[in-house]
Amino acid sequence: MAKKASRRKASSRSGASAKSSAAQPDPLGSLRQEIDGLDRELVSLMNRRAECAREIGHIKQSYNQLTYDPSREEMVLGRVADANDGPLSDESVKAIFREIISGSRAIEQHLRVAYLGPAWTYSHLAAIHRFGNSVEFVPVASISAVFEEVNSGHSHYGVAPLENSTDGRIADTLDNFARLPVKICAEVPLRIHHNLLAACDRTEIEQVFSRPQALSQCRNWLARHLPTARLVEVTSTSAAAEMAAGTPRAAAIASRQAAVHHGLDLLAEEIEDIPGNSTRFAVIGHADSGRTGRDKTSLMFEIEHKPGGLADALAVPKRQKLNLTWIESFPMAGEERGYVFFVELEGHRTDLRVRRAIASLERRCRRVVVLGSYAQASAVG
Repeated sequence: MAKKASRRKASSRSGASAKSSAAQPDPLGSLRQEIDGLDRELVSLMNRRAECAREIGHIKQSYNQLTYDPSREEMVLGRVADANDGPLSDESVKAIFREIISGSRAIEQHLRVAYLGPAWTYSHLAAIHRFGNSVEFVPVASISAVFEEVNSGHSHYGVAPLENSTDGRIADTLDNFARLPVKICAEVPLRIHHNLLAACDRTEIEQVFSRPQALSQCRNWLARHLPTARLVEVTSTSAAAEMAAGTPRAAAIASRQAAVHHGLDLLAEEIEDIPGNSTRFAVIGHADSGRTGRDKTSLMFEIEHKPGGLADALAVPKRQKLNLTWIESFPMAGEERGYVFFVELEGHRTDLRVRRAIASLERRCRRVVVLGSYAQASAVG
């Protein structure tokens, strides 16, 4: 009898425990249900937004306007970042909206975007940051090929490196601006973080592949940590990763994404010599961007070969109280020695002071080409 009573008490306690457990709310399940509901709302709102974007696209087409408007997209991304109170970072919010914009744009227009390939080069990453993933990316073998793709109309836009904070100008890009009638319609300042990738241990590395600029930006690190390794220049950082994956005792300097794509180990991160290393990429096309109020205008000009010619030209922006943000000289092709100059100043080409400056330069120079006006962009990556 005592044993039966004990079993009844144990059973009673077990039942009470089960009832107590069932009565308690499940916080995890409740939160998941809330997330499921929010997800449904988000999908509905995203599609409503896409419908609005489609209507805008129809209106633009009726006026023969371009569907892609980088200045407007830059303003939208700035506004959503300003409206963000967290806990998501501004970068995360911008990345989410960039893909929403990209998907909405793809409903109306199938964009082809050329870049220096193969996949997962820094040019590819810059293109993703600018256009999102809902476009057709066209990898090409050289910067010249990027310009030719756009100039010929085979691609709507191209992404080409313009200048690096460590190594300065990208000569191939300036050369192509001097040759071909394309415009800058946007910029992408991309933070560049170089990484050492390999399929072997660091002590086994005998050669390091990468693009010349990447090797240059990591030369002090390489001298300290891999002093006996042979440095081999290749066409792109992603090509370097591919070669390292197929070559014994070899490494590459490339992006994290290239490591994942080619199955390489990340042996050392952020090996660039100068913190804050960044490359500014130009998005090239055939049309200017609209005015945002926070714009830049790029110009290319050729001066008369006479004393004081350059000083006279550079005095023009000063007289119009325009701030110069970039200046480069580039030797002209041909037997006659001469230079073309590239400048970038604050303001849009439709602004009165910028219009006056361009008109004044045209009176003083052999040739003036407005390469484009575009919104100032914040650094990404």
